[in-house]
Amino acid sequence: MSVKSKYQPVLDLGLQLGVKDGDVSEEDGVLKIKGTTRTQYEKNLLWDKIKEIGGEKPGDVKANIKVEDASVYHRHVVKSGESLSKIAKHYYGDPMKYKQIFEANRNILNNPDIIHPDQVLVIPTP
Repeated sequence: MSVKSKYQPVLDLGLQLGVKDGDVSEEDGVLKIKGTTRTQYEKNLLWDKIKEIGGEKPGDVKANIKVEDASVYHRHVVKSGESLSKIAKHYYGDPMKYKQIFEANRNILNNPDIIHPDQVLVIPTP
């Protein structure tokens, strides 16, 4: 199995996330990946996938992943049925951190219990 095929799920995720300026090459059994994600959250998703496949310190892949917008952790588009606590659980693993998301979006939210589909919320760095 080639190193590229081993890490194909990482490349597929990069396509799904819309990584910009992406480049993949293989040299001497090492896969070299580079590109730019929109947010730190997306970069973390790619690194998590790399570690899932290659372990905590994979020696057969080198990734140079940059972040386009470092001012926020992520921008989340609200879907029907979501709440700030559900969103907080997704990004932080703790639904009680909904207050952080609410505070970061006071410019568009007046009440933490009222959000609407298609609103774009800033997810602050954990």
